Amino acid sequence: MPIPSLTPKEHERLANCIRQAEATTRGEIYCVIARTSDSYIFPAAFMLTIGMLIASLAVAFWLDRSWHEVSHVTFVLAQIAAIAAALLLARFVPALRIRMVPRRLAYRRAHDNALKQFLAHNVHTTKLRTGILIFVSLAERYAAVIADSGINAVVEQSEWNDIVAKLTAAARAGHLVDGLAEAIGRSGELLTAHFPGGTNNPNELEDHVVEI
Repeated sequence: MPIPSLTPKEHERLANCIRQAEATTRGEIYCVIARTSDSYIFPAAFMLTIGMLIASLAVAFWLDRSWHEVSHVTFVLAQIAAIAAALLLARFVPALRIRMVPRRLAYRRAHDNALKQFLAHNVHTTKLRTGILIFVSLAERYAAVIADSGINAVVEQSEWNDIVAKLTAAARAGHLVDGLAEAIGRSGELLTAHFPGGTNNPNELEDHVVEI
C-alpha cells in the first residue's frame, strides 16, 4: 500500500509548530520525512536467492528420498525460474523488499540517510551550531534526532532518546503528525532552556517539513 503524503493542512500545522518552538530560542529545528531510505533491491535479491537455494536443497533431498526422477537440467531450470519469479515479485512490490532485509541493515541505512539529510539541508551551518534535525523514515519505522555540536555539548542524549521513543510510538499508532508536533514542541523546550532567543534571534533555517 502506498504511503500517503502529508496534507497541506498538516504541513501548515507542523510549520506553525516549528515557528512557535523557535520563537524563544536561538536553536533551529528542521524536519524531514522519508518514505524509505533505500531501495533494498540488492539486499533483498541476495536474501531471496539464498532462500531459494536452501529451498532447492530441501526439494532435492525430498526427490531423492521419494525416488522421483527429475533430470538435472529440469531441476536447474526450475531453480532459475523460481528465483526469477521471486526477484520479479520483489522488483514490483517495494513493501516485500523491506521485509526481506535484516532490521539492523534497514536501521543502518535509515541512520545513514538521516546524517545525509542533516548535511544536505545545512542544519550544521547555523551560527551557534544549534541546529537539530528531526528525521523519520517511514518504511523502516525509524526516527532520530540529529543535533549539532553546540547542542550536543549541553543536552544529554537521553533527552533526545525520550523524544524519539514518543515519536515512534505515536507513528506506530497512526498518529505521525501528532507525534511530530510533540517532538517539535519538546525539542523547542530543550533548546530554549540552553539557548534562549533574546532580541537577536535570526531564523536561519526554513520552517517547514520536507518529504522525500
